[in-house]
Amino acid sequence: MGSHSGAPATGPFGWLGAVVLWIIILGVLSVLTIAVLVPRLAGATPYTILTGSMRPTMPPGTLIVAKPVPVERIGIGTAITYQLESGKPTVVTHRVVATGINGKSEHVFTTQGDANDVVDEKPVIPEQILGEVWYSVPYLGYVNTLITGQQRYIATIVVVSFLLLYAAYMMTSGVREYFRNRARRRAPVS
Repeated sequence: MGSHSGAPATGPFGWLGAVVLWIIILGVLSVLTIAVLVPRLAGATPYTILTGSMRPTMPPGTLIVAKPVPVERIGIGTAITYQLESGKPTVVTHRVVATGINGKSEHVFTTQGDANDVVDEKPVIPEQILGEVWYSVPYLGYVNTLITGQQRYIATIVVVSFLLLYAAYMMTSGVREYFRNRARRRAPVS
């Protein structure tokens, strides 16, 4: 007669379920933080590596976050994300292998993929550069590719709403259990 509904599951399976649920929640929060929140707060942009030109450091499926930096900070060895043609949507992430000044007295950068044997055909000018690679996370780019724009916004709202509802449920369950235990302690022993 000591059981009551609404109590959290006990025993190894109840504990295991709670652990699995928290691992999933923390995993989703981590993914959202790495792929959405941190880049937005820092003024950076997430991209996905689609080809093998940056292997082994950034294989296909890697999420990279490119952060705008002053051109003067870009040097040999810096991985940059740039537009193939200024103003066009197609972007590439390659490493700077040489720098120089062109006839217009502007910086130019020679780039090359880590896995490529030859440098890229055209030099990159500052107007093409979207930023340097700030950080990268293997495999997370696949998620970034699947969930884009409006879907990412909706997914963020859904996950945050779920987490808030779950937190409210856990809090009300804890408060309810506290008052039950308090009432049991005050009840006269028969």
